[in-house]
Amino acid sequence: MSDKQAVRLAAVGDLHIRKTSRGVLQPVLASVNERADVLLLCGDLTDYGLPEEAQVLARELTSAVRIPMIAVLGNHDQESNQQVEVCRILADAGVKLLDGDTCEIKGVGFAGAKGFAGGFGRATLGPWGERAIKAFVQEAIDETLKFEAALARLRTPRRVALLHYAPVRATVEGEPPEIFPWLGSSRLEEPLNRYPVDVVFHGHAHYGSAEGRTSTGVRVFNVALPLLRQLFPAEPPVRFFDLSQDAAPAAASLEGSLGHIAV
Repeated sequence: MSDKQAVRLAAVGDLHIRKTSRGVLQPVLASVNERADVLLLCGDLTDYGLPEEAQVLARELTSAVRIPMIAVLGNHDQESNQQVEVCRILADAGVKLLDGDTCEIKGVGFAGAKGFAGGFGRATLGPWGERAIKAFVQEAIDETLKFEAALARLRTPRRVALLHYAPVRATVEGEPPEIFPWLGSSRLEEPLNRYPVDVVFHGHAHYGSAEGRTSTGVRVFNVALPLLRQLFPAEPPVRFFDLSQDAAPAAASLEGSLGHIAV
């Protein structure tokens, strides 16, 4: 591939693999090898964060996917407090896990973290009152700092960000407003404004909206599997995205779709 060719991305999150999920990913990932150069997995890869679930997922991925894979964890992957073992199993299957880390593939830099909740805009929860509230907000701040540190280390012309939680309110619209604070945080948008990327992918909001933008115009895609199935029932439930090598970050020539049809 020459430097002038687009790098083709496939992104999906919220697989929620269980011990009984053998074979369920074959239809989902059937076309990624031919249509993408990199597969991005945006958290909630397992349902209860169990090593047994991760083993099922690892077998599914190694049997179906022949392109590089990059992932972040989600809240479900931490449910059983066995995320270290889950990460080890997936790493052995060839998945690059990002947790405030970066990697580079085909000249594109990828930065990722799980992110956290807390709300959006003026409704963002602040560190006031009980110790439990302060601890919750500190977790959101810690995840944001981790994400920012990863973005700051990117040195490639093309840059892509992965999260599980949403960095903008737009992509959670469609969910009940009462749960917006649990679906993401504007704190995650702040580092994206300081360290621009070409595109952001996240999951978590199963009934949200497919696309939004940061306040500086960076495109943000919600790639939660249940949402993609609902919105595009006739297409594979994966977001395919062509990332041009020619334009500047945050103003790139981009095509985002589920079938390379602009949306």
